Amino acid sequence: MHDAQPQAIFLKDYQVPEFLIDETNLHFTLTEDKTLVVSRLTVRRNPECTSKPADLILHGQDLLLTSISIDDVVLSTSAYEVGDDCLSIKDVPDSFELQTEVEIKPQENTSLEGLYKSRTMFCTQCEAEGFRKITYYLDRPDVMSVFSVTLLADKARYPVLLSNGNNVASGVNSDGNHWARWDDPFKKPAYLFALVAGDLEFVEDKFSTMSGRDVVLRIFVD
Repeated sequence: MHDAQPQAIFLKDYQVPEFLIDETNLHFTLTEDKTLVVSRLTVRRNPECTSKPADLILHGQDLLLTSISIDDVVLSTSAYEVGDDCLSIKDVPDSFELQTEVEIKPQENTSLEGLYKSRTMFCTQCEAEGFRKITYYLDRPDVMSVFSVTLLADKARYPVLLSNGNNVASGVNSDGNHWARWDDPFKKPAYLFALVAGDLEFVEDKFSTMSGRDVVLRIFVD
């Protein structure tokens, strides 16, 4: 359990991030005892950073790492180190794709940060540093990325699957699970990430933009 302690932050101490994440691809498998989060990150060194660190250090809390690879090559245990609040990967290249798989337990998360279960519904609270309880990431507001998120869950328990952006695809599997993919084309920091899965209803209306495009508006409620 990590207690958030207020700390003064001064502009004079600011340092640009050593790495950037251009694309974030997440896949959530939501079940009643645990959630599996598969993350694929497109990472590169920040050209504005004057230092050239060999290691990539990602934020992470209360995560069980089950798999890690770079450019589809599984890393040996000597190539990385898992700490209480971070994942350090040694000698990374200038640009690469990082894939991690972690297990989390939203049903046991009472901090109301990250992904947690509220009665019969999965939901998230990522501001200000809750995303690091979902997966390993550069959880800071000046690291901006586009997000593609796929949610998989039991259709009877969780008929509505929501995340940021546009619902670009969905389907139902033969085992009774269904899935939905949400793509957000606008770069955002991790603290703006949102996920909801539950038995929800909505009211719907439409809005016409100045260019004449119709936009569907929905407000979901329990």
